[in-house]
Amino acid sequence: MDTRFVSDLTGAADAIVVTTSGIEPLTGAAAALDEQAGGALSRAVAASRFTGRKGERLEVIAPAGLAVNRVLLLGTADKAGKAAKLDRPGAMALGGAAAAALLTAGSKTVRFATQGIASDLSAADLAAEIAAGFTLRSWRFDKYRTKEPAEKKPSVRCLEVAGDDPDGAARSWEDIARVLDGVRLTRELVAEAPNVLYPETFAARIRELEQEGLTVEILDEEEMRKLGMNALLGVGQGSVHPPRLGVMIWRGGKTDEAPIAFVGKGVTFDSGGISLKPSEGMDQMKWDMGGAGIVVGTMLALARRKAPVNAVGVVGLVENLPSGSAQRPGDVVTSLSGQTIEILNTDAEGRLVLADALWYTQDRFKPRLMIDLATLTGAMIIALGHEYAGYFTDTDSLAGDLEAASRASGDKLWRFPLHENYDKLIDTPTADVKNIGPGREAGSITAAQFLKRFTNGVPWAHIDVAGVVWAEKDGPTWEKGATGWGVRLLDFFVREQEKR
Repeated sequence: MDTRFVSDLTGAADAIVVTTSGIEPLTGAAAALDEQAGGALSRAVAASRFTGRKGERLEVIAPAGLAVNRVLLLGTADKAGKAAKLDRPGAMALGGAAAAALLTAGSKTVRFATQGIASDLSAADLAAEIAAGFTLRSWRFDKYRTKEPAEKKPSVRCLEVAGDDPDGAARSWEDIARVLDGVRLTRELVAEAPNVLYPETFAARIRELEQEGLTVEILDEEEMRKLGMNALLGVGQGSVHPPRLGVMIWRGGKTDEAPIAFVGKGVTFDSGGISLKPSEGMDQMKWDMGGAGIVVGTMLALARRKAPVNAVGVVGLVENLPSGSAQRPGDVVTSLSGQTIEILNTDAEGRLVLADALWYTQDRFKPRLMIDLATLTGAMIIALGHEYAGYFTDTDSLAGDLEAASRASGDKLWRFPLHENYDKLIDTPTADVKNIGPGREAGSITAAQFLKRFTNGVPWAHIDVAGVVWAEKDGPTWEKGATGWGVRLLDFFVREQEKR
C-alpha cells in the first residue's frame, strides 16, 4: 500500500475519512466536508444513532455534491461527549478504525483528513501515527488462503493523509515505517505454521537479517552442548528438530558502550512434552515463540532506523514434543550457569530455555541491562487477560522507563512483585532449584523468580507476554491473530536509552 501525505482535504479519492467530536454541529474536517456536500453528512447523522463518540462510525455512500464513493465519519468524543485529545495510541487506533471499515469495501484510494482533530501531538506526528494505525490494521496473514472471494480481499492501494504539515508528516512516517517493518516481521513469525517454522527454519529467517546490517550468529546443538546449555537442550531433546540459539548484534553506538540486551523464548511448538497439554487449544501453541518473535522484530526495527545504540538480541529456539527421547518429570539437568535444575513439569519449559539464554547473554556481552520476553505462563492470562502484559523487575529506574515506553506505544504493561518469600517456593532438596512452584499459587511470580537466578545481578526485567502476542478477536490495529505487540514498546524504550 502506498502512503502519502497531502494538505488538501478534497481531491481524487474513492473514500474520504473525517472525524468529529460532536454532532451539533459537526466539527473539524467533517464540518467543512458537510458544507461542500450541502448538508448531506448532517442529514445522515440525524437519520442514524451516531453520536460522535470514540469508537462510533458512520458511512455515507455516494453523498451528493462530492466526487467520492463514500465518506466515513469517525467519532472522537469522550463518554461525556466532549472533545478528547488523542495521544499516539489513540491516533493509531483512529487509523485502525478507518482501515477496519474500508479495507475490503472496494475503495482503492482513501484520504484521511486530520484537520481539526484535538491532539497533544504535532500535526506531523498525528498524521504519521494515523497512517501507522491504518497500515497495521491492514496487515493480514493470508499466504495460505487460496479460495478467498474477491469481495473479501483488500482493495485499498493508496492511503493519503491530509494535514497541516505534510512534509513533516512524511519525515515522521519515514521513521515510523521502519519500525513497522519490525512489527510486521514479528507478526509473520508468530502467525506462521509450526510445520513451516521450527528451530532450523526460524534460524534461517534470522540469518536473513545480515542483509540489514546485523551481525548474526547461529549456535547449533553441538556448540550449545560444548558450552553446557543443558537446560535449553533438555527441552528440545524429544523433537526431531534440533535446538538453535540465535544471536543478533547491532553496533550503532560507541565502540566501548555496553549493549542493551533482549532475550526471547522461542518454543516454536509447545505440546507440553511428557507433561502433555490438553488437546483443546493446543494448535495455538505455535505462538509460544512469541517472545523470540518480538526480539527479532525489534532488532530489525533498530537496524532499519539505524538506531545510535549498541543492542543484542538472543533467542533460544526449541520444539517441545513427547517421544522416547523426551525429557522426563524428575530429571535433573545442569544449566550453563552451573546451577542444577530439577524438572518437575516438562510444560514449564520456557524458563529452562531462558535460563541458559540469559546466562549466556550476560556472560558474553556484559550488557548494561537485560529484558527478556516470553509467553511464559497461563497464570498471567488468568491475572491480566489479554489487555496487559505483566512484567517483573527489582530495578525501579528500569520499571519507570518501561512504563513510559508503554504509554507512548500503547503496548500496555502491569508490574508484578518479586520477593525472597516467593523465591523460597522454588527451592528443592534434590537440586539447586526446581522448575515450578507449589500448586497453582503465584505461578507467574515463581517463574520470574526462577529467571532472576540466572541474571547474575545484571539490571533485568522479565515481560510475560502470554496474553498479548495473539488475539482471538480483532483489535484496534490488528486483525484476529498475531498482534505484533512489543516491538514499538521496545523501540520507544531504546529511544529513551539513546539519550543517556
